[in-house]
Amino acid sequence: MLVGLLLLCAGCGFQLRGSVEVPAEYNPLYVQSASDSLVRLAIKDLLVGSKVRLTEDRSEARLILRILSEQRSSRVAAVDANGKTLAYELHYVVRFDALDASGQQRVPPQTMDLLRNFDNADVEVLGKQLEEEMIYEDFATDAADRILMRLRAVLVPVGGDGGQ
Repeated sequence: MLVGLLLLCAGCGFQLRGSVEVPAEYNPLYVQSASDSLVRLAIKDLLVGSKVRLTEDRSEARLILRILSEQRSSRVAAVDANGKTLAYELHYVVRFDALDASGQQRVPPQTMDLLRNFDNADVEVLGKQLEEEMIYEDFATDAADRILMRLRAVLVPVGGDGGQ
């Protein structure tokens, strides 16, 4: 029964989530961003083991993914009767686009705004700071995953292998 299930999954084109395909004419990929970009690091991690090759040489790239900006922000979401902050709303905004080797825009500039509530307990202040950093790292991974999905959707030719 297990073998039958594996054959069924292999035959239908099933791929694990995070499996990324970029058409051969856009491989290798260069990611242009700030050196401390969390999204860039997450993209590199997501592409490990995929058929997409990353290059550090922009002139070698056939597709240039530009992370135009990454911004963090927070605002108070809830306060108690004494005015003490009970929760924050964390935002992570990422802007990106993609160009082919000739400089023609393949993916127009797009913005993603990721949002999550963050409880602000009065205890374990250091732990809360670490938790907030982990949330922003999760945001970067989510943004990277969404960017790669959008690249695939836009770059795979219509009538091609885009229906998987």
